[in-house]
Amino acid sequence: MRRLLTTLVILLVVIIAGMTSLVFLINPNDFRDYMTDRVEQKSGYQLAINGDLRWHVWPQLSIIAGQTSLTAPGAAKPVVSAENMRLDVKLWPLLSHQLAVRQVMFKNAVIRLTPESEAHMPDAPIAPSSSVQPPSELEAGWKFDIDKISVDDSLLIWQRGVNDQINVRDLNLQLVQNAHRQATLELSSRINRNQRDLAFSLSADLDMQKYPEQFSANVSKFTYQLKGADIPAQGIQGGGTAQASYQRNNQRLTLSQLALTANDNQLSGTAEATLSGTADYQINLNAEKLDLDALSGWQAKTPGQTAQVTKAVTSAPVIARDVSKEINNFSVLTSFNANLALNVADLTYRGLKIQGFSLLAENSQGRVNLKTLSGKMSAGDFSLPGTMDATKIPVLISLKPVVHNIELGQLLTAYNLPQVLSGSFSLDGNVSGQGLSTVDFSQNWHGNGRLAMENARLHGLNIQQLIQQAVTRNNNSVQGLERYDHFTAVKTMQAQGELKDGTLQLSHLMADSAMLTAKGAGTLDFPNNQCDMNLSVRVTGGWKGNSDLITRLQNTEIPLRVYGPWTQLNYQLQVDQILRSQLQNEAKSAIQNWIEKNKGSKEGKDLKSLIK
Repeated sequence: MRRLLTTLVILLVVIIAGMTSLVFLINPNDFRDYMTDRVEQKSGYQLAINGDLRWHVWPQLSIIAGQTSLTAPGAAKPVVSAENMRLDVKLWPLLSHQLAVRQVMFKNAVIRLTPESEAHMPDAPIAPSSSVQPPSELEAGWKFDIDKISVDDSLLIWQRGVNDQINVRDLNLQLVQNAHRQATLELSSRINRNQRDLAFSLSADLDMQKYPEQFSANVSKFTYQLKGADIPAQGIQGGGTAQASYQRNNQRLTLSQLALTANDNQLSGTAEATLSGTADYQINLNAEKLDLDALSGWQAKTPGQTAQVTKAVTSAPVIARDVSKEINNFSVLTSFNANLALNVADLTYRGLKIQGFSLLAENSQGRVNLKTLSGKMSAGDFSLPGTMDATKIPVLISLKPVVHNIELGQLLTAYNLPQVLSGSFSLDGNVSGQGLSTVDFSQNWHGNGRLAMENARLHGLNIQQLIQQAVTRNNNSVQGLERYDHFTAVKTMQAQGELKDGTLQLSHLMADSAMLTAKGAGTLDFPNNQCDMNLSVRVTGGWKGNSDLITRLQNTEIPLRVYGPWTQLNYQLQVDQILRSQLQNEAKSAIQNWIEKNKGSKEGKDLKSLIK
């Protein structure tokens, strides 16, 4: 045991002595020119190392460099700059005068992907290349291999356009490769932009055998968390996996076996992107469940809701919101072409439960063709094919809606409109306008269509009750129902509608139920939430009393005007004038018949003279 300990101590002394000898025998500054030349020969980039290189022995044999930068040819600013760089070297190759780098580490580096850091070739004629070839690695006596690149606590500055800069902070990257150019990548960082914070991490296996012409990656783990302004208070988080490949000649990126999660939502499918010239995207996604309300934080307004209710979304500052109103949210569509196919088995949007949702759209630099936008809701279904022109500000939209048996009350709730009317709604029309918000629809849209409803209810107003009570006040020989519902029930209703400047003009309106029939026309003012309807109503049921008068009332069309705010409707009803006029006409008709029968008698002549 004593001999073993002695041997180990001797071995440790030899190792320490050998490493100390290296420090004195080999000057790390001898590597400076070689590394600079090799980087420039292989990539054209200029490597600059300020200050002396020095050895660092413990716990890893390393070369420590001062301020380091890597600059593209003709660029104004370096692509990578760091206060210090550490090269962990292998001991055994160093004994043979070979520099084998185990790891290159940058800490607190700044990586710039901006126009200032891009390569700029001079316009002057290029001098002919020298016929003298650089010395080979074997002739130079050194070998410059790198097994691992490490970037810690660094900053990535990415500028996509003028005044459009993204700062990727807390960047941590680990890239390990083997002799077969197979690599493992570990990446984590966060992005803070527009009062939102995105933190993410990624693990992937890379195949770099044909790099830079092409490479592929197996993304085995990707996680993210998004918080901040206009994001639900609990945030959006999830992850995903994918198989990715990239081809340099046509700048084509392909994602297969794509699987993404966002809170409780899951998406799967494929995606392809061609980035040369005008970018082109091909996306095909499928989902069993997609809850857009959980991702957007949308909640329906409920009666009596107060300011103390916890907000589902963290609001952005007022200044940020004011600026965003001036920006065309769809202008990004003008920069690329795309085909999107999305199929969702169970979709939730603004409280609406949609089954079998299907979206098929094409974008040609801002000109969008909605080939399919359809789904089912309970017993109904809808289809909204159309076009959208995002090259205009505001965006121009044209739709041909076909709706069958959709519950109207759910649509009104979805867009925070008063629950004035409910029932099974159908529509076949053609509409177009500017913008997609509720305000845009109420002011900047126009079109026409055929509307129909079944089992409809007009809440807050019972037309049958109004008429029967008015008749009872003028004639006590008949009575209405003893108890009334607080709505008007209509079995079927149909009308022709024309929308212009936020006003829906209804014509040829006809309604029918077991208790009444109605026809007429009117307007619905969406900006002011008001209506003005002129109807002719016949109450055919619910009467008790004089049978002759009931028969007369059942065949009498009574004018009714319904007008005012949707939440507090007013009405005008003149039953007494109608009944008085009808009774006068019937009396005149009876007298005229009696005169005709007795026109030869003295009484007939006297009555005729009296009438005249």
